[in-house]
Amino acid sequence: MAKAFASQGDMTEKKISFTEVGRDLYAFTAEGDPNSGVIIGDDSVMVVEAQATPRLAQKVIDCIRQVTDKPITHLALTHYHAVRVLGASAYGAGQILMSDAARGMVAERGQEDWDSEFQRFPRLFQGYESIPGLTWPTTSFTGHMSVFLGNRRVDLMQLGRAHTAGDIVIHVPDENVLFTGDIVEYHSACYCGDGYFTEWGKTLDAIKAYGVDAIAPGRGDALMGPDMVNQAIENTRDFVISTYRPAARVAARGGSLKEAWDAVRAECDPKFADYAIYEHCLPFNVARAYDEARGIAHPRIWTAERDMQMWDDLQG
Repeated sequence: MAKAFASQGDMTEKKISFTEVGRDLYAFTAEGDPNSGVIIGDDSVMVVEAQATPRLAQKVIDCIRQVTDKPITHLALTHYHAVRVLGASAYGAGQILMSDAARGMVAERGQEDWDSEFQRFPRLFQGYESIPGLTWPTTSFTGHMSVFLGNRRVDLMQLGRAHTAGDIVIHVPDENVLFTGDIVEYHSACYCGDGYFTEWGKTLDAIKAYGVDAIAPGRGDALMGPDMVNQAIENTRDFVISTYRPAARVAARGGSLKEAWDAVRAECDPKFADYAIYEHCLPFNVARAYDEARGIAHPRIWTAERDMQMWDDLQG
């Protein structure tokens, strides 16, 4: 294996799709790159996920302008990761919404996450020079809050920890559609480097209990209909379990991170090697699974220096 993260050399542009997942609800998807969502209300628009830079955010705005000229007033961010939030300034939204926990993560590790992600995956930071700085919410909450776009109610909810400590989902009850962020993926690897493996399944159960008609996932195609929704939820569950279980076995017997890497590959490669960003996510996923299994409850902060040390350890 070349001594470089998989996505450092990934410069292939992805095909964008803009799929209506319910009345005036859209999923902006790009073949495994970060998705965004669009919720059109009576007189304004909420965007879910900002993209990594203002330049990439403009691609979302261009799609929105194909279907409505209503102003973008709200931006909901499901978690704090740089590839999700740093394009926020492009929308000019008066309200930027996060959970309190996600805001805390920006304060604790937002700059470190930005620096780390930038060197891991340079293609996702096109136009990085236009990023004005860290993205902070104008409003944050714990548990649940509702926003009204005219008569359309939008529910923002914390259903549990999974991808990060501060994950939220966004539910539009009049169409029974859910925007899940990276808690649910479709034929794309879950990034678990800041995740909570042993809690992720319960959060998926909470999502499943809504019985939604469609999901705009964090990555991958829009999920249309209950069958596709349930398939994606269960595939995500399998991915998380299949990553954690072999790493936990190695950790329980005092094995090394390199041994955990080999064990996870043996279980996951046959099932998930063709998933988008699989090779990109794998080293970070193994490192976090190994940590959690050894009792490190709160994910350690990733830095560019820690990235490279981890990569050296995985080379054995």
